[in-house]
Amino acid sequence: MQISSRFTIAIHMLTCMETFKEDYKITSDFLASSINVNPVIIRRILSQLKEAGIIEVKRGTGGAAITKPLNEITFLDIYRAVECIEENTLFHFHENPNPNCPVGKNIHNILDDKLYRVQSAMERELKAITLADVMADLGKYI
Repeated sequence: MQISSRFTIAIHMLTCMETFKEDYKITSDFLASSINVNPVIIRRILSQLKEAGIIEVKRGTGGAAITKPLNEITFLDIYRAVECIEENTLFHFHENPNPNCPVGKNIHNILDDKLYRVQSAMERELKAITLADVMADLGKYI
């Protein structure tokens, strides 16, 4: 399974915002230069993080800033902000398996509980890690 790079890009962005907040204006170009991606990608993720209430973005000369204490921003918050998933649906199940097939007519009964357990475990782990944890680890390297 692979989660899109939006999740790790968002964590990188938030880490840069916190690290450089006193020294630089945090713009999409600034963040793109650290992450080495197109600023359009950064602006899209900034918009998602803003909509989730994790950051604020001041147009023009303002830049972006984190709006919450770092220990209150979990990986799950970031994941939900930037990954295009419906609430409480890590897995998207195909809607219409063939009811005439013995597998197709039973696949939901077979998998639903198992996938729910996987999703619950992932959410539990994502809730346990905060942006403060990332910043603490970063301090070991810079």
